[in-house]
Amino acid sequence: MNTPTSLRAADHRITGVLLAGGQGSRMGGVDKGLVELAGRPMAAHALERLAPQVDALIINANQNLEAWQAFGYPVFGDDIGGFAGPLAGLHAALLRAQHPLVVTAPCDSPFLPADLVERLASALHATDAQLAVAKTFDQPHPVFCLCRRDLAAHLGAFLAGGGRKIDRWYGTLKVVEVSFDDDEAAFRNINTRDELTAAAKELPAGAA
Repeated sequence: MNTPTSLRAADHRITGVLLAGGQGSRMGGVDKGLVELAGRPMAAHALERLAPQVDALIINANQNLEAWQAFGYPVFGDDIGGFAGPLAGLHAALLRAQHPLVVTAPCDSPFLPADLVERLASALHATDAQLAVAKTFDQPHPVFCLCRRDLAAHLGAFLAGGGRKIDRWYGTLKVVEVSFDDDEAAFRNINTRDELTAAAKELPAGAA
């Protein structure tokens, strides 16, 4: 059962981050989260699922800022130029988050689990880990992670040294992998027009 966000202790509160800073190259170079899915921008579905699970929500985007601001959440870009990848978005989020914990989810995952944050947080606290990451069977999903805000300086140093690979950064931390084998389909992301068409068949028009 999910813990109501209002009942979380201050040191357990969580800022959610929607990662929308990529170039959407496999979608034809468009801002992927703004592509329509079942009558609404794809990101609207992900935001609707993530928002009830966190204490605050912010969006990392590097283009079309007015369109992203229309969702009603604070929007910020990477502090490192050149579309440096999800770690750059996470780093910028850690510097801006108002809570001790930060959870990320990508804008192209409209089916993300309703209990994503609860399960990641339970594992993080149970193991006193620095970062919890979702995993289905043998596949980790590093853009679905919960980490401690105080990792900002550590991640900043990794990026400043040219690091970009998420798994290399994880290798320097105390990480707990959290199994979601029971909900594998929830981690599908939409990268192509064909995948967009398939996903639309599973979502009622105009609804998440």
